[in-house]
Amino acid sequence: MKRREFIIKGSIASAAIGTSALAMGNMLDFKNANETLNLGVIGSGDRGTGMILNINKIKNFNVIACSDVLPFRLENGLKAINGKAKGYNDYRKLLDDKDVDAILVSTPFSTHLQIAIDALDAGKHVYCEKAMAKGYDGIQNLVEKANQSNTIFQTGHQYHSSRLYSHVVELIKNGKIGKITAFECQWNRNGNWRRPVPKPELERAINWRMYREFSGGLVAELCSHQIDFVNWVLGEMPNQVMGTGGIDYWKDGRETYDNIHLIYNYPSGVKATFTCLTSNAKDGYKIKVIGDKGTIILDYAKAWFYPERGNKKEMGTLDGVSGATIKWKQGLGIPIEIVHKEPSEQALIDFRDNINFNKKPISNVTTGANTAICVQMGLDAMYGNKIVSSPVFYSKRIKG
Repeated sequence: MKRREFIIKGSIASAAIGTSALAMGNMLDFKNANETLNLGVIGSGDRGTGMILNINKIKNFNVIACSDVLPFRLENGLKAINGKAKGYNDYRKLLDDKDVDAILVSTPFSTHLQIAIDALDAGKHVYCEKAMAKGYDGIQNLVEKANQSNTIFQTGHQYHSSRLYSHVVELIKNGKIGKITAFECQWNRNGNWRRPVPKPELERAINWRMYREFSGGLVAELCSHQIDFVNWVLGEMPNQVMGTGGIDYWKDGRETYDNIHLIYNYPSGVKATFTCLTSNAKDGYKIKVIGDKGTIILDYAKAWFYPERGNKKEMGTLDGVSGATIKWKQGLGIPIEIVHKEPSEQALIDFRDNINFNKKPISNVTTGANTAICVQMGLDAMYGNKIVSSPVFYSKRIKG
């Protein structure tokens, strides 16, 4: 089997990849659930620091080390940590710290691969922020490394951990909206996405999202969450991607697009569209799942059901699920109400528990790889101005 086929055939549909890591994990002396798990954060920019604040709220989970190549960001990360912590300007020194059980990789997209591989080699559990790795070769290399490891690897698509999102997925799979016909996804903002730069020579280090060498732009940083959701619901990988984008509003020297419009075609015939704007924030973040019996719309933390054919219930229990009730609100659909935590906090709680109980994450190296492949397909389609077929047909690009 060719390496490209290995990823596709080990996709969500078959869930073949990742089992060896779990089996090997049984040989580890994992921490007791009541013991404290010590985490090192590599990359303490906005995302890394935000995750530190989440970890501060989680029982038996401490950040004891932080690393960043930019001194002011390292300082900000250390300030956010509850209690004492060590600071490193070289992540490899953090990996040498025997007190660190696990790491969070929250560095620029292009650096995820090497840091994650080094962490696995150091015997650390890894939470790798999305998108998991850049480029087809990098994705495959990380999959192989994670499968050879006896530690836990979780990918940072936090909506995969959301109890609301997982509940919605179950509703869809149980036929709530009937046969799925399409997904319409958007993540619109109004802003240039820039960070202030104290010195000109730090432009690329700070505003790395603007440069193709380091970034996957809006597809990797925003759309990847919604792509991950579509893959999850359908249990498929797209066989074709087309799209366009451009630098049409922010004429500031950036290389990644300031607007993108993508269409992913799945083997089942379902089409999924993904739109990101940076010049208009109307409706912000939204996922619309369209079926022949109804539509479900999701935002960050809420969901609504819109039935077809006028089949509206005034009051009741949604599909008999405890804690999930429905009440029609004019123009807003029927709310899908279920108790759940903020997705990033829940994902970190899951990471702690996955390590303590030697459990395969629901957002794992397989799901992360499949979404990262989809990101690369979208980038290839836009930058190459072409229709991109499933990577199974690109196996000649990878040896073996």
